[in-house]
Amino acid sequence: MLDRLVACTKYCADVCPEIAGGSRLIVSDSWTAQGGQIAAVHPDLVVASVPYQLEAVAEILKAGVRFLGLAPRTLRDIYVDIAAIAGVMGATEKGNAIVNRMQHRIEAVRSQTRQAPRWKVFCEEWGKPIIASQPWVAQLIEAAGGEFVGTPGKTTSAEDVALAQPEVILAAWCGAGDRVPLEKIVAQRHWQNVPAVRHGRVFCINDELLNTPASSLLDGLHAIAWALHPERFGQPRGIRKMRNA
Repeated sequence: MLDRLVACTKYCADVCPEIAGGSRLIVSDSWTAQGGQIAAVHPDLVVASVPYQLEAVAEILKAGVRFLGLAPRTLRDIYVDIAAIAGVMGATEKGNAIVNRMQHRIEAVRSQTRQAPRWKVFCEEWGKPIIASQPWVAQLIEAAGGEFVGTPGKTTSAEDVALAQPEVILAAWCGAGDRVPLEKIVAQRHWQNVPAVRHGRVFCINDELLNTPASSLLDGLHAIAWALHPERFGQPRGIRKMRNA
């Protein structure tokens, strides 16, 4: 199907590096979309997903191309979106296979953690302001043997996070890759006495592994599982522990 792709964003290329080659154009994302860029590659369909900015959506519509806009919140939403994209592309069986593989792998991790201790976990997708990760991340944390603290997808405060006493802290900032400054945010937020910090369980997970609503979430799931239960899972790619923790 890659031969039918004429352009993508740099975040798509982060998840699937092979699509960045050849003559494909790297275009602005759904937060900063430019109608001229889109029109220049003469697409038949534009597919975009959250987060959106109203001006960017207007730019996509300005290109005058069919637009499939997705806004998933839960794993079920993601499964439905994968099936929808596959249907539009005439690849229903392939879409169903991806969904089945995701469900099987998630349940496999759930079965491995069913008897393990359940740690209280805070995971954030942005740092200023602090925004808790999306509901699908909370579901992955639950499958990995954790209990998500706070309200998924909502803004919170350093004080409220500290009051929740998380035993594991995960940070996956949108667009930051693996560059979340863990030591800096712990110091600035005065989290030194939070259990996660005291026991050295503060991690950065690569942005694309948790914030991209696609099959790449499976790698994010295994990163979470290792952070919570390193005795049961090997360390995967895409996760970094806070220094001196």
